[in-house]
Amino acid sequence: METKRPTTPEAEEILGGYFPVLDHGFVALVDYMGSDEDVERAARVSYGYGTRKRSATRGLVRYLRRHRHTTPSEMVELKFHCAMPMFVARQWIRHRTASVNEYSGRYSLMPLLFYRPELEHFALQSGSNRQGREAAASQPLYEEAVDRWERTRREASRDYGWLVGEDVARELARIDLPLSTYTQWYWKMDLHNLLHFLSLRADPHAQWEIREFAGTMAGMVKRVAPLSFEAWLDYDLGGASFSRAELGALARLLEPESDGAIRVRTDGPEGLSAEDLEQVGLSSREVREFGAKLRSEDLPSFELDLSRMRTAEEVSEKMEEALPDSLE
Repeated sequence: METKRPTTPEAEEILGGYFPVLDHGFVALVDYMGSDEDVERAARVSYGYGTRKRSATRGLVRYLRRHRHTTPSEMVELKFHCAMPMFVARQWIRHRTASVNEYSGRYSLMPLLFYRPELEHFALQSGSNRQGREAAASQPLYEEAVDRWERTRREASRDYGWLVGEDVARELARIDLPLSTYTQWYWKMDLHNLLHFLSLRADPHAQWEIREFAGTMAGMVKRVAPLSFEAWLDYDLGGASFSRAELGALARLLEPESDGAIRVRTDGPEGLSAEDLEQVGLSSREVREFGAKLRSEDLPSFELDLSRMRTAEEVSEKMEEALPDSLE
């Protein structure tokens, strides 16, 4: 059936397809409303669809993001079906600008699927970041951790299956399932808030597991609204904002010219030491963060691998196999 609704061929190609994330998780783009053209139409309050040149649309989309005019991006929405470990879901749900409906362990049986990190992502606590991981852990320590995890999960699975088999209320039978258990939800958010979510969760400082989900979702945004995605990559994820003190430090080295060029100041210092930066009002931590902003880093392309896309039937079959009734 032909639709009068604006669509994007690249988004239509993946609509309803399930992309694996971690060992048992996934992200699927269930539906979307709008594209870059709708951001432009909302900004101009225009009724002409498809009448503008792509270059004009790109220029406006980039101007809006550059100057933080976010309301037009709220006119585009994306709806996802996701499965993730519960500890990831608890981080995810802190973004309170979405419409969410989570799988109900009170109503349905919980698929007994548990997340187990690979050795390359198993690490020791960071010495400087209280909520992060740092140095790689040894193989023997990893193997011991896996053994302990598996014992806990086998016991939890047996107890859950027994309680359900004894017709104990499901809302009670589930209470001792570990945070590694996979849950799932439908998650709908407008483009503006989604890009804010991705700025935080696709950032290298975010926990690796949720970054994997954010990266897959970013690849879907790239297909729904490629110009908005490009602007987000340039101005948000790959950009940086400067404080007044940081701008003051840069002004001691650089100066704008009337012709629009920016040149090195002839009356300024050749460089600024950490002590110089602290004198302009930056703390030692801010000095380190300022330096990090000035380092150029390669950004991922967030391109989706279509060879990994699965059908809803394939995913459903895997979930059904993990229900308690399948336990021996």
